[in-house]
Amino acid sequence: MGPFGLVVAKSYRVMATGDLSPEALAANVHHAIATEKVDGTCCYVSKYKDLPCLWARLDRKPTKQAEKRFRKFQSSRSGAEFIWNLDNDFRIVPDAWIPAHGVIQSEGCLQPDENGHIPGWIPVETGSKQYCWHLSAVNYETGSTLVLRPCFGKNLLEITIVPLVELLEQTLELIGTHINGNPYALGSKKRPLHLLVPHGSLQIEKPPSLNQTDLIAWFKESEEAKVEGIVWHCTNGVLVKLHRHHLGLEWPLPETHLTSRPLTINVNLTKFTWDFDSRSSFVTLARLNGKQFDHVKDLSWEDAES
Repeated sequence: MGPFGLVVAKSYRVMATGDLSPEALAANVHHAIATEKVDGTCCYVSKYKDLPCLWARLDRKPTKQAEKRFRKFQSSRSGAEFIWNLDNDFRIVPDAWIPAHGVIQSEGCLQPDENGHIPGWIPVETGSKQYCWHLSAVNYETGSTLVLRPCFGKNLLEITIVPLVELLEQTLELIGTHINGNPYALGSKKRPLHLLVPHGSLQIEKPPSLNQTDLIAWFKESEEAKVEGIVWHCTNGVLVKLHRHHLGLEWPLPETHLTSRPLTINVNLTKFTWDFDSRSSFVTLARLNGKQFDHVKDLSWEDAES
């Protein structure tokens, strides 16, 4: 949900108007916690076959014919309600697929959102080629994953190992070399790096006030504003999201706030009996255990190989 009323421009580009939406006001967005919107792919940690597992985002989308009808309806702006044929209008998903929390059900049928999608999750299983970059951030044998999160000081970040069981029922953002064009310049083709960032963990220290003029000025002028967007976490659990594109501002940027922050590596494999693959990011980062970098962007694999 966006904080401002939204209008659809040409080619379905969504732009924000100047007024706070009734939904944002009802969620008491003025007293919400502002956090950085991280540019990656959404993930979820939950049990699968009785063990903690990483799940990848997989929306159940309309068929090509249904999508065409839906887009035609949207462009007509008729004001009527679009009627879905829930039995025939949506593509088949794998048996292990589950709907995301909050998906509306009516008479036992899952209802698509305003974009015509039914948000959901698919377990990332060992050996999956489609989700190989998700797998590079987890190790199911040890039940652990590589996480980027704040550490001690307000601005310091750490890359560390976190047990999957500690992340159960949480959502995170997977970022890295092969995700969304790698806006944070993590890793390289030779040494790809993918990390999970817990949603809501990167709080904005000095967020702007909630009016469009101040928000645009903040995004243009503040060093802290070199982010994809803002997610306000409201006390009732509602998330209010604003992307730079909603304000007509560009993304990605040559420099980002995340990569300008100092970084420490806390990846110690000696506590595990499992023999990690020598090519894995776990092993490479373990060679850098205890090292600090002035900026995330200064992280270099050359230090790990020396």
